[in-house]
Parts: sequence; structure tokens; C-alpha cells
Amino acid sequence: MIKIPPYLKKGDCIGITCPAGYMPAEKAQVCIGTLQSWGFDVMVGKTLGSKSKNYFSGTDDERRDEMQALLDDENIQAIICGRGGYGIGRIIDQLDFTKFKKKPKWIIGFSDVTVLHSHLFTKIKVASLHAPMAAAFNEGENEFIDSIKKSITGKKAKYISDAHPFNKTGIASGQLVGGNLSLLTHLIGTPSDINTKNKILFVEEIGEQIYSSDRMFYQLKRSGKLDHLAGLIIGGFTEVKDTDRPFGKSIYEAIREITVDYEFPIAFGFPVSHETENYALKVGVEYSLSVTKNKTRLSEI
Repeated sequence: MIKIPPYLKKGDCIGITCPAGYMPAEKAQVCIGTLQSWGFDVMVGKTLGSKSKNYFSGTDDERRDEMQALLDDENIQAIICGRGGYGIGRIIDQLDFTKFKKKPKWIIGFSDVTVLHSHLFTKIKVASLHAPMAAAFNEGENEFIDSIKKSITGKKAKYISDAHPFNKTGIASGQLVGGNLSLLTHLIGTPSDINTKNKILFVEEIGEQIYSSDRMFYQLKRSGKLDHLAGLIIGGFTEVKDTDRPFGKSIYEAIREITVDYEFPIAFGFPVSHETENYALKVGVEYSLSVTKNKTRLSEI
């Protein structure tokens, strides 16, 4: 049984931390102001705009200790990550979720935060929110930013996206799991690995060669991750690269070829991605998926 963290109300506090890559403090100012305009208090961690001279937003110890403090702080009701990149996999096994499990809170983010979402689902049995992070607020409020507010205050999601010619029609329901394709394949065989049986799996990716994403999808297939899905959602694959000698297929064509023999519904082009189009999705929560010739519907049950 997955535990759902308490939903937020005005006056609750949201902590901001950078558990992975470096982020300048100024890039989070719009996010801070927006969260405050929604009626929340904001606590900004030292990892945001840290004095780190390398890729990370502080040493492993500094990032781990700040995340641990936010997990344990009973005055903080949610944690939003400044950015992803890389780094959570270096500290995830050092985090103690004992207090968090007793009094869970929403952890918000995507990309490298997939590691946290998967770990919370598999090991801690707590739902979390795959959603835009601090920098996304700089584009101004839109339906995707607004989906964060709705999600953390308890409104059930009902999303509709356009039909895609590669879609496989059908209806499914189950717990929603997933995130960044690279991270999901990286987690196979680790304590944070997801059991995908009877789940609705969603994936997205950025900046990968077509052959690399093709290889990762074959890893999902060969490891059995696709065998017993309830449904599959293919989000945005952005900044796709190709080799000098072309791969010969688009990434969606490659994925369709890999998944053609499965009978569960498959939705291509759903708005979950590294771009603006990135709806907030509650990992571990029950959703229904309807894929028709005209549209895709994903609704929280």
C-alpha cells in the first residue's frame, strides 16, 4: 500500500533544495515568488546557488545533509528540487527515511529526481510528484505550472492530449510509475528498481542519440519491464541526436517497433517532458488511461 502525503494548505512551508546539479540562485526567484503568491511559505536551502566550483550543487555530503534535514523537518510540508542533471544516485543510499515514512511530504521534481521517485515508490511506499522544477517557473504561469499547485493541494488530475498516429488504443488502470528513461534503466538491479507489473509506465528523455534511447528501450524489454504493463505513456523525447550515419528511424518509430507486439494501450506524445509541456504526475497513485483514435485521457482515480 502506497501512502499519500498530506495535501498542502495556505501557510504550509515548501523547501527548495538542489540534490543534484548546480543551479544559480537567481533562476529560482520566480519560483519562490510564485509559491509565495499561492499562499505558501518557502525555505531556501544553501545548495541553491552554492559556492561549488564543479558540476554539483555542493559536495555529496552537503547535498545529502540538506536533503536529510528537509526530509526530517516537521515544519516543511513539501520539497521542490531546483533542478535535476545528475547526482541523486550518489547519495540516495545514505538518506534515512525513517522520520519521513512516519510523516511523509510531497517531493517534487523530474529528470534526475526519477531516482527519488522510484526509491520512494519501491522502498518507502510513499507517493511523490513528477513535475516541473524551479527553473520552469521562469516561463510564467501556465497549465503545467498550475498542475503543480492543483496536485499538492489535493485536486485530482484529468489530462487530455492529442491523438498520435502511433497510438495503440485501449483502456487501462493502475498505479502510475516512471520518469526519465535513462534513469529508469540505470536503476534496474538496484534497491530502487521498480516492479512494473500491472502499472501504467510513463517515460521521457532529453539529449540522447536515437540509438541510445533504442538500446535503453530494449533494456526495458529484455529485463521484463514491459511484459505485464497495464499501459504505456511515451512522453517527449527532446533534443534528439542522430549519428553521422543515420540510425534510419525516428525515436518514436523505434519505440513503436519495439512495443508493437504488446496488447496494452500505448499513448505517444503525452505532455511529460523536459520542455514546457510537463504535467504534474503523482508517482504511485492510481490513474486510468484511455487511448482512443481521437485523444488520450489520463485521469487520477
